[in-house]
Amino acid sequence: MILYSMPSSGNSYKVRLLLALLGRDVTRIDVEYGSAALESAHAEGRLPFDRAPVLLLEDGTALPESNAILWYLGADTPFVPADPVARAQMLGWMFWEQNQHEGVIAVRAALLHYPHRKPEATPERLAALLSQGQAILQHMEDHLSTRDWLVGDAPSLADLCLYGYTHSAGTRGGFDMAHLPHLRGWCDRIAALPGYVPL
Repeated sequence: MILYSMPSSGNSYKVRLLLALLGRDVTRIDVEYGSAALESAHAEGRLPFDRAPVLLLEDGTALPESNAILWYLGADTPFVPADPVARAQMLGWMFWEQNQHEGVIAVRAALLHYPHRKPEATPERLAALLSQGQAILQHMEDHLSTRDWLVGDAPSLADLCLYGYTHSAGTRGGFDMAHLPHLRGWCDRIAALPGYVPL
């Protein structure tokens, strides 16, 4: 398999993290913004939705979208609950990550760190994202106040999915993590998993 991965992206990172935790080998092609590798991937039609990550299977099938790749790789592993209700709850968190969490937490970090996004980083937009993001992180904090993992009694794809941007929300997005002890503890538990690799 070949993984087209943006090194600085939380979406790409969650795929790399699952691969590492599963001990799966993959050839990685880094396609960071502005790189020749990214231009080549676009020119060769390797990015069906024009962004990384994309997992290229051995038969040539291209799988785009980070959470779809997680679902493919996670099938028949301990990271997908056997119980159908727990599985649906896991997917619920993964959908929430893409339609609520990622568009705020990741976007604020991108505006602060990617030069080509600087024109969008107005004080008003950064302030709005900060307020929205703190509420999103508080939602996770409240949920994790009574449990170790987002779903069930073990880490699932939901945890890896949301860890991608949450663990760097303070350092890259400027969010206040100090008053979120349960969320920080959850990050520590994921970082302690055998095979863990950092961003």
